[in-house]
Amino acid sequence: MRELLGLIARFGLVGLVNTAIGFAVIAGLDIGLGMAPALANACGYAVGIGFGFVLNRGFVFRSRTGVAASAARYLTAALVAFIINQGVLHLAGLALGAGRPEHLVAQLAAMAAYTTALFLICRVWVFRPGRELTAA
Repeated sequence: MRELLGLIARFGLVGLVNTAIGFAVIAGLDIGLGMAPALANACGYAVGIGFGFVLNRGFVFRSRTGVAASAARYLTAALVAFIINQGVLHLAGLALGAGRPEHLVAQLAAMAAYTTALFLICRVWVFRPGRELTAA
């Protein structure tokens, strides 16, 4: 249990930094430049994927799998989490309305969905404990 709590704490720390960076990009593009919410969202996540992979692989999950193998799985996980993110963003946008403050609330809900999905997929598939014994 202690190991899992440490894992969650490290993931949370990396997530906070990554979220701050991504949200700054999203807010700047959406609110600042008036870019379409889905496109601003995509740009924010694109900025964080490389940063997230390096820190999740080395600091959070402390994986010893090969970079190429884990990078391919991480990109797949990020894509699945991003699809979930876009679905939540769309649904929240429909539910909340089209105003600028509502865009930010929808973005935050979508970010929470992305973060939860990415953690679960990384834990059970991308950086699964023991994977370094079965995959290079």
